[in-house]
Amino acid sequence: MAQWEGKSRGAVIGYKIFIFLIRKFGVKSAYFLLYFVSFYFLIFSLDGSKASYYYFHKRLGYSSFKSWIKVYKSYFVFGQTIIDKVTINSGIKNDFTFEHDGGEAIIDLLKKKKGGILISAHVGNFDIADYFFNEIDVDSQINLVTTDREHQSIKEYLESITIKNNLKFIIVNEDLSHIFEINNALSNNELVCFTGDRYFKGNKVLSEYLLGKKANFPAGTFLLGSRLNVPVLFVYVMKETNKHYHLYTREANFKKRDAQSLLKNYSNSIEWILKKYPYQWFNYFDFWDDIK
Repeated sequence: MAQWEGKSRGAVIGYKIFIFLIRKFGVKSAYFLLYFVSFYFLIFSLDGSKASYYYFHKRLGYSSFKSWIKVYKSYFVFGQTIIDKVTINSGIKNDFTFEHDGGEAIIDLLKKKKGGILISAHVGNFDIADYFFNEIDVDSQINLVTTDREHQSIKEYLESITIKNNLKFIIVNEDLSHIFEINNALSNNELVCFTGDRYFKGNKVLSEYLLGKKANFPAGTFLLGSRLNVPVLFVYVMKETNKHYHLYTREANFKKRDAQSLLKNYSNSIEWILKKYPYQWFNYFDFWDDIK
């Protein structure tokens, strides 16, 4: 099955090593270690490597040899985004730069206090979106919907070194209590941010073409976005150079009360962003349910 299992890899000791390197020798020293870590994942994370190879070879059309090279580079860039996330969110002194492309749409919604839905994906480094949002969300109007499935020991360590921000988090629970929190946030004219490219076993799904082949997406995000009378924006935070990030915000164009139309617009937007940043597709599982 192509649904994401909600599992992440890694251990607290790995995070601590990277934090030590960053604090003592700077971000570049942590990046250097990634040359070896990326090779380890290429060899020993077989399911993830095969899924990434399929993406480059079958969906983007690279040769077999080039695809394996690109899998390695994808792991390397993914590792960089994790290091950047920890560095930025922990308040470690750094010289990262950022730019907005369409960010005024979010600012406009916040000023008007009309509420809205933001949809992102596991491309780029959406985990540092709170850095962007924290600068403009002075009244704590943005809610991030998250699964909170990080290993507990890693989660506790990251929370111990992370600086506080204005964002509010809505945790997805099996008892569906998060649905009420989402409705309350929207009723209060706040913004609710989802990722729309992963679902769990038992979730209702919708299918749409992405990079030439149909894949399943979580239906709830698009049903909600299409039926509520609030603006829907697509948001991506993309790594451009070692220390520069680019936030893209685009308004969704779809038929009201037509979830499939919204999903199609979403899949088109993902294809658009991946053409710019092909290495930043970070769904390391059988997304298209097509790996033999």
